[in-house]
Amino acid sequence: VQLQASGGGLVQPGGSLRLSCAASGSIFSINGMGWYRQAPGKQRELVANITSDGSTNYADSVKGRFTISRDNAKNTVYLRMNSLKPEDTAVYYCNANIVSIGRDDLYVNDYWGQGTLVTVSS
Repeated sequence: VQLQASGGGLVQPGGSLRLSCAASGSIFSINGMGWYRQAPGKQRELVANITSDGSTNYADSVKGRFTISRDNAKNTVYLRMNSLKPEDTAVYYCNANIVSIGRDDLYVNDYWGQGTLVTVSS
């Protein structure tokens, strides 16, 4: 099982980006999915997460600006980021709790994507 994130880049303050993260491999089902970020010199923090039935949770700093969503048929989670600020600059990581298919059993593990850099600067 692996997660592949994409969509980062350089954007001006006030701009928008959409991040995507697709899970692939021997997947039976996916529970919660989420996005975290880590700015230089800071700890990784939760940005938003979404349960399998679509319930969402956001960090206070992004409420009203970011929207998390998922497409269960595509095993993909998205993060739409609007009204971006310089303080949103960070490496963004996707995370998913995945039930995978083993040889004789099912296994539950947390997986991380490789990170995608978002830079908000004029």
